[in-house]
Amino acid sequence: MVPVGFSIFYSFIFPSSEIQGKVRKDCIRYSGVKIMYVVESKGGAIVCMLLALLFLGTWPALITLLERRGRLPQHTYLDYTITNLLAAVIIALTFGQIGDSTVERPNFFTQLSQDNWSSVLFAMAGGVVLSLGNLSTQYAWAFVGLAVVEVISSSMTVVIGTTLNYFLDGKINKAEILFPGVGCFLVAVCLASAVHSSNAADYKAKLSRWPIDNETGKGTVLPSASEEAVLKDRENGGGPIRKAKAGTATFLIELEKRRSIKVFGKSMFIGLTLTFFAGVCFSLFSPAFNLATNDQWHTLKQGVPKLVVYTAFFYFSVSCFVIALVLNISFLYHPALGVSKSSFKAYLKDWNGRGWAFLAGFLCGFGNGLQFMGGQAAGYAAADAVQALPLVSTFWGVVLFGEYRRSSRRTYILLFSMLFMFIAAVGILMASSGHRK
Repeated sequence: MVPVGFSIFYSFIFPSSEIQGKVRKDCIRYSGVKIMYVVESKGGAIVCMLLALLFLGTWPALITLLERRGRLPQHTYLDYTITNLLAAVIIALTFGQIGDSTVERPNFFTQLSQDNWSSVLFAMAGGVVLSLGNLSTQYAWAFVGLAVVEVISSSMTVVIGTTLNYFLDGKINKAEILFPGVGCFLVAVCLASAVHSSNAADYKAKLSRWPIDNETGKGTVLPSASEEAVLKDRENGGGPIRKAKAGTATFLIELEKRRSIKVFGKSMFIGLTLTFFAGVCFSLFSPAFNLATNDQWHTLKQGVPKLVVYTAFFYFSVSCFVIALVLNISFLYHPALGVSKSSFKAYLKDWNGRGWAFLAGFLCGFGNGLQFMGGQAAGYAAADAVQALPLVSTFWGVVLFGEYRRSSRRTYILLFSMLFMFIAAVGILMASSGHRK
């Protein structure tokens, strides 16, 4: 039987009795021989996608929060990439090692010694482009905001990546449902660009009024009486410090002073360029992983089993880790986009916010793993429904960072239209789920 700890874990992730029964049947087959658990049911795949959507939509908010508090992005990303790899190792040593190794489904350690390097290279190529995409978005978030970056990059991923996965998977997803969903994502890209343009105009208008608002106190609120005793302006002799309201020009200027990536005076074109580059990278990592686990191009030698999803994810994460490590150590000494210079010694001493960065890495790692587990069962094209993560990111952007506060009516209309298209796209893509035999 599966160990008790894993049984509890399965019960949490796959709560329905039908899916739990499927787990038991998958783990005990062939006259009592235990083999590893692989998601095979459509219900289990959808649960994996929903959990992945939550995780993948939350970790960017944590990275953005640290940047807005002034932590250097190089430090944050180095922490993030450590736990991102650790998540893959945990998945490989648990799911990848459950049960006895068989010819069709060798366990993790068995596959490490097999001659499967063609598939390994596909998995590692996917990790490289994902790492480059994540690194690009880390800087793009500062320029154009968390919500818009996630919308554009995720929509590009669906439009390009889902189309590639549909053909790689042998068209197991329903085309008449799948491609209208892709169309919804494409419309969301156009709306996201319009939201960005409208919001940038709102920012410009707010900043142009800042001298007047600052002089009159508009856009600020006084602290309560109990806070005034603590919050005194020592330089000016005791006046209470004013707290800026989210969305005002004063708030934007105070944010600029704190954050580690300075954006005032720089073209928004930089952020959009990074965003579209990230979108291209994100479009390629899932098809590469698909090729690694299903060998559609028949690159493996005869008799060599295909990579199990857990083994492929390990190689995928290793290459992601190596690229991120090399680039971010380089950025410590040669920073980009005006970020402050640092050193490896300074990074090791910087514990401010390290726990949040570690958590972000775990969320991203387990989110990617769940996406691939669902994609292996229901088709990677349907699994791209997790690219609706801007639904989650936009929520965190509004709640944590005050994005779109006090914006124009036009911006709000475009924003809600964009989110509506995402909700429609998620439902349609999940409805297109197939079943890999």
